[in-house]
Amino acid sequence: MNEILLAIFAGLIVGVFFSAIKLPLPAPPVLPGIMGIVGVYLGGIAYQTIVERFFS
Repeated sequence: MNEILLAIFAGLIVGVFFSAIKLPLPAPPVLPGIMGIVGVYLGGIAYQTIVERFFS
């Protein structure tokens, strides 16, 4: 839970900073960005499962 709060806090700081200096936010469009994060997470889980099942 602590990591989640730190990530939200860091995101808020970056969002305020980029808005203050009139730059576009450094984030992808909402749904594609979320799907990309989910894909990376599932890929990591799949890798761990494959390594544990076939190579240990």
